[in-house]
Amino acid sequence: MVATRVAVIGPTHPYKGGIAQHTTQLAHRMAAGGYDVELVSWSEQYPARLYPGQQRVADTSKPEMPVFDRTSYPLSWRRPDSWVRTGRRLRTEADWVVLVLVSPIQVPAYLVLLRALGTSVPVVVLCHNVLPHEASRVDRPLVRTILRRATGVLVHTAGEADRARELMEIRTKNIKVAPLAPFFDGSRVDGSEEGDDCAQVRHRLLFFGLVRPYKGLDLLLEALAKGPPDVSLTVAGEFWTPVAEFQAQIVTLGLGDRVELRPGYVAAHDIADLFAAADALVLPYRSGTASQQVELAFAHGLPVIATQVGSLATAVDHEVDGLSIPAGDLEALAEALRQLYEPGVLARLRAGVHPISADPIWDRYLTTLAELSGTAAGPAAG
Repeated sequence: MVATRVAVIGPTHPYKGGIAQHTTQLAHRMAAGGYDVELVSWSEQYPARLYPGQQRVADTSKPEMPVFDRTSYPLSWRRPDSWVRTGRRLRTEADWVVLVLVSPIQVPAYLVLLRALGTSVPVVVLCHNVLPHEASRVDRPLVRTILRRATGVLVHTAGEADRARELMEIRTKNIKVAPLAPFFDGSRVDGSEEGDDCAQVRHRLLFFGLVRPYKGLDLLLEALAKGPPDVSLTVAGEFWTPVAEFQAQIVTLGLGDRVELRPGYVAAHDIADLFAAADALVLPYRSGTASQQVELAFAHGLPVIATQVGSLATAVDHEVDGLSIPAGDLEALAEALRQLYEPGVLARLRAGVHPISADPIWDRYLTTLAELSGTAAGPAAG
């Protein structure tokens, strides 16, 4: 039996963040499953001015997860010839392709690559978000074009599947949903050892990750001012909205001694200590698609307060391992903060937190990808 050759095209180390880590884990998992995998990545992903945060890890000698051995970096946003060369090479060196769509900015490059690839090689487009959370007018036609070109499309929620079908205006398109498979080992619990320290109430909450308007940090600050007066908040992550706007809101709300802002990317090796210092993770999203924030919190033993959007709506079991509230409801959010610190509630929610088992999620994920490719569901071709 000859192993099926799969090219995974997307970001990996030294690019930072969840999508790069997920792409890397995808390559590892497919290789472990018997596929002959090549990870094709970017030497220059897109112009710095189009990404307000930090694109790469600060110390490139320290990857956030093990680098996939067969990784190449032929693609550059400023070199259309690299798009053509990569497509032509994969025409004869790949049985099918997984194309990780991060941003519509990359669609022109990918369309050129796919034209060079030809139509004989199946292509599955993996959409972490069908459209950006703050989409522009040009995003829709760009994404529509790349999705229509694909053999199949993988999304992470039913809502995103509906969005893809609406965008393409093709109901029969091969679109499948698979829950977002974790880029970390979900069975590993860091900073959440059993014992006295686990039972300690720190009176501190955590908001973690990119700070963007749809994530609702402004609502959380207002709720904090209405909630228990002895509870503090740490905000750790890159700000896509000027930090000064939140600093001004903090002063207006009288939260100057209760909110710690830690602007900047949080390296993987700093996450355990950050989560260990908090009682719960708060996700006050106004909208959302798929997120692994809940699973990350559970891996560190933290309950979660989350709004009912995207995958967050089902990831939190209300009053078992967290509190689930309507999106955009300030009073409900403030009440959830108060409820968390009622006698016995935090201890009960902590006891209900169980790390996820990553392997079954990945098994389903890889099976769905193979089905979308139109090839045999297994890794080997006869």
